[in-house]
Amino acid sequence: MFKITHAAGHALVTLGKQSPDGYKEWQVTNEIVGLVMMELGNYEGVSQKRIDDPTGKIDIPLTKRCELINNWGANVHIDYHLNAYGSGWNSAGGTETYTYTSRPKEAGALAEKVQTNLVRELGFSNRGVKAANFQMVRETKMTAILIEFAFMTNQNEAMKMRTAEYQKKAAKAVLDGLVAQYGLKKKPAITSY
Repeated sequence: MFKITHAAGHALVTLGKQSPDGYKEWQVTNEIVGLVMMELGNYEGVSQKRIDDPTGKIDIPLTKRCELINNWGANVHIDYHLNAYGSGWNSAGGTETYTYTSRPKEAGALAEKVQTNLVRELGFSNRGVKAANFQMVRETKMTAILIEFAFMTNQNEAMKMRTAEYQKKAAKAVLDGLVAQYGLKKKPAITSY
């Protein structure tokens, strides 16, 4: 069984995790997580779990999230986010994907695949694959990546990421990266007579 955990970044109640017009990061990342999980359900031998609160009303502390992921024995963890720069609308923009500072080989390979797909699907500037000391990639004991799909302080990117079209593009990019990295196979189609 191939085990994947997902977390839709920060909850609705987290201060500051919103665009200048008050649209919450979670409102976008929640949709993307849901789409990825739904599509992954069509693949053989995949077990998955959502680690954040699916209602967005409780911000589960990062230490607790890491503990839940590690205890469940996930093979891969993906953290879904929207970036921000400053508090007002500005021109900072683009897509980036993070691994831990030690740049684990498998995490780097997965991040490269997902990043390439995201840039192609979303069309935002390529900020590259980066390494950072984020708790969600540092304290998880498996391959872990953290995605910043776009900037919620960039009006063009923020408005696009609120649409079902762009949420589907983002989910497709993540799914295709996982399928390519791990050779996931679709379940056989059920035929009815």
